[in-house]
Amino acid sequence: MKRHAELYLLFLPVAVVYIVFRYWDISLGFVAVFKEMRVGQAVWTSPWVGLDNFRMIFANPNVVRTIRNTIEISLLRLLFGFAPPIVLAIIFHDLVWVRFKRVTQTLVYLPHFFSWVVLYGLVFALFSTGSGLVNNVLAGLGFQRVEFLLSTGWFRPILIGSDIWKSMGWGSILYMAALTNVDPGLYEAAVIDGAGPLKRIRHISIPSILPVIAFVLTLTIGNILRAGGEQILIFYNEAVFEVADVIETWVVRVGLGRFQFGVGIAVGLFQSVVGLILIVIGNAVSRRLAGRGIW
Repeated sequence: MKRHAELYLLFLPVAVVYIVFRYWDISLGFVAVFKEMRVGQAVWTSPWVGLDNFRMIFANPNVVRTIRNTIEISLLRLLFGFAPPIVLAIIFHDLVWVRFKRVTQTLVYLPHFFSWVVLYGLVFALFSTGSGLVNNVLAGLGFQRVEFLLSTGWFRPILIGSDIWKSMGWGSILYMAALTNVDPGLYEAAVIDGAGPLKRIRHISIPSILPVIAFVLTLTIGNILRAGGEQILIFYNEAVFEVADVIETWVVRVGLGRFQFGVGIAVGLFQSVVGLILIVIGNAVSRRLAGRGIW
């Protein structure tokens, strides 16, 4: 520390920021879990309630459905949304027409910067019953109009599809960065040896980005109890409530709507603990199967 004293002085403001705005918040949140939070009262002056907040969560008759919906939607996101950024990154990496590559990259990155409110407007313009483009095409072809946004069968495909469209381009950046570090000589040698595009992808591209894939997959598994509450809050309605209500929407409805802040904080702690356990398990499995992990 004496040898690098000036570096520690430079790091001191960062450490103060993390202590005040991160670790102090964590300690307050942990204490608030065991208290009855009320409007106008500080954390330390609120009455202690022990484990009542957790009892209230698991005593709720809708909590099983809420957790089931959260896990199902998260698994659907993982199943259908994990591979597209990898495929897109490999396609971009193999493109030789530079101008076309830049234009297409810009187009697929753009949806990431749109808010879910804007994207819901686009989804509504496509799938609404009265004036939606898809229903107008169906009606023009002689088919009946479909209430996509009010159907429990169509809600999740629309939810997952719009999420893939929004995040696919941005998610490919990490894999693109990993692919740029691959030695071009490997591809040239593979071409000389007669390897086609698919074999080059299988034996060079995918093994090169395998550490990044393991990293992203482990973090995604850790967020299995977070199903994208912001998107669902905007997309869902009473007609699809049975398949759309997740932990985040339940927290907004109970924690904020009924001013039960302690319950909302308890749910957050529950999600964090489960997420930490899943990350540790996922990292161990990744190291055993792929020989790589986060740590």
